[in-house]
Amino acid sequence: MKNVMILVPETAIPAAIVDPRYMFSAINEFYKSMELQPAFNIKLVGMSKEVKLSDGLISFHPDFLLNEVKKADLIIIPALSGNMAQAIKQNEGFIPWIQDQHRKGAEIASLCVGAFLLASTGLLNGKSCSTHWLYANEFRTMFPEVYLADDKVITEQNGIYSSGGATSYWNLLLYLVEKYTNREMAIMASKFFLLEMGRNSQSPFVMFQGQKDHEDTQILNAQEFIEKHYQTKLSVEDLADRFGIGRRTFERRFKKATSNTVIEYIQRVKIESAKKQLEGGRKTVNEVMYDVGYTDLKAFRDVFRKLVGMSPIEYRNKYNF
Repeated sequence: MKNVMILVPETAIPAAIVDPRYMFSAINEFYKSMELQPAFNIKLVGMSKEVKLSDGLISFHPDFLLNEVKKADLIIIPALSGNMAQAIKQNEGFIPWIQDQHRKGAEIASLCVGAFLLASTGLLNGKSCSTHWLYANEFRTMFPEVYLADDKVITEQNGIYSSGGATSYWNLLLYLVEKYTNREMAIMASKFFLLEMGRNSQSPFVMFQGQKDHEDTQILNAQEFIEKHYQTKLSVEDLADRFGIGRRTFERRFKKATSNTVIEYIQRVKIESAKKQLEGGRKTVNEVMYDVGYTDLKAFRDVFRKLVGMSPIEYRNKYNF
């Protein structure tokens, strides 16, 4: 039986505590119905005996305090809410405990923006991680030593797991069920919770918002120019000349400030506009392509699929309203 410890941090989102408990409890019930021993010993762990969340509307009473946990096989870090820097400060007591449990062999999984607390332990340095796409720029700023795979629903490296935004953590929970039990249990859980197995990208849900929380005024002006003139043909050379910066210096500063190359940024702005037109308009894919400044249909489709994870037609069929 695996010891699953679900943390109850301050400012946690209650559903991100309740849902993993529900998932692993359901698996135990499946086993019981087959007259087999439960697979998981599920406990809530906190820094205090009562944790009030959602402005005091909900109270959690952890089964254990940190110093009472003898052995954890899997630690679940739920999503946090509010200001991430403040949330980390309020929960810094968890950090040495997580580090110690990991040294003792525990695996660790963060749900959504629980990745901020996980990254604060240093255990993600040099590794890949996912989190909610809306927090991607903030995460990169706070944890530059972590590779953020913000298009991924699930990441796994050396027993450390993370999930993408919001309810995509259900896909990680399903993944963990299969790893800790078997495929049969995972399929039963997917049917019970109505979850799609094998979902691995949150790209279709991402709304591109360029990284502008930096102090490079010239690059900020370049970003704004791109966003206003994305329908026209833009080149790195022309942009560098316009803002009086050498090309190599411009590219280096742009990448440092935005976490995107100039070409990537232009592509993302164009594709974000295309997505909006496909969602709410009646234009054909070709018309949308021309509107956002592409003239080669294959090139447009290739870039769209790379950034969104599906073709323009598939996107329109799925999200048009």
